[in-house]
Amino acid sequence: QVHLVESGGGLVQPGGSLRLSCVASGFTFSSTGMNWYRQAPGKEREFVASIFSRGDRRNYADSVKGRFTISRDNAKNTMSLQMNSLKSEDTDMYFCHFQLEAIDYWGPGTQVIVSS
Repeated sequence: QVHLVESGGGLVQPGGSLRLSCVASGFTFSSTGMNWYRQAPGKEREFVASIFSRGDRRNYADSVKGRFTISRDNAKNTMSLQMNSLKSEDTDMYFCHFQLEAIDYWGPGTQVIVSS
């Protein structure tokens, strides 16, 4: 059974940093491209960042380029999102995601609040 569990969210001041983690199980993590998405109440879920299975290619939404870094540790079945220079507009629920055979898998999310 597939499980994705995010952690690391919290309250941080503008300009601060947080590191999110996603622990995966129930599938071959090392062969699977992974993504981070985020969503605010009443808004559509939006893409944040992606990383290929070997970690050799990464993509970012324009809104987070230069501030966020996605990474993974295939030995630990873990993906991370280092978020620096956080802004109030980064306040969202952040989700770990992958797609396999046209099926989307999501974690329950972790809340990030950027506020002074």
